[in-house]
Amino acid sequence: MRFCRAVLAALLVASASPCFAETSKPIPLDNPQAQQNAFIDLLALMSGHCKTLRVAGRPFACKTVAYAHGDKGRVNFAVAVDDPSDDSHVVSFSGENGKRADDNSYELPIDRMLLNSKDRPRVDGLPVPAEQTSTGICRQTGNFAARKVNDVTCSATDSEGRKYELLFVSDGTPVSVRRIRQSAPSIQDPFK
Repeated sequence: MRFCRAVLAALLVASASPCFAETSKPIPLDNPQAQQNAFIDLLALMSGHCKTLRVAGRPFACKTVAYAHGDKGRVNFAVAVDDPSDDSHVVSFSGENGKRADDNSYELPIDRMLLNSKDRPRVDGLPVPAEQTSTGICRQTGNFAARKVNDVTCSATDSEGRKYELLFVSDGTPVSVRRIRQSAPSIQDPFK
């Protein structure tokens, strides 16, 4: 588990490119950190840019979005934030019970935001994200099996009324998909 977290964190931090963005400040949280007992079994890195990224209503820029599937069914759309004042700034739209409407669309109900920054406590040298109860949805068009994702849109509101938005558009580079370990699928797929 530590290796998977380290790989995801390193990939997200390394893939963020510098650009102009508003500096970050810690977001006050109302939820304690829960224990993480799942392993990442599938990781997909998408190359492109964020037309929109708002964290607690504040605009930021990003370059890479990663889809991470846990062996217990939790999915995260993790976004490496281009934040010149914080090289550990990552936000993740997190949920379970994603559904495919067809081969080129996927919807994930969001039930929490994972917020990571340089100010978070560390485990094995990596910051551990804070969890913020939220409601929302992410939609992805494209297909990992074909290694092509067109875009990812996410919208969520946390329990304190803060809003999080993402519109990520692929640059056409094939998605890099890595199966880290085998597990049972958690996507509700009416086509199988």
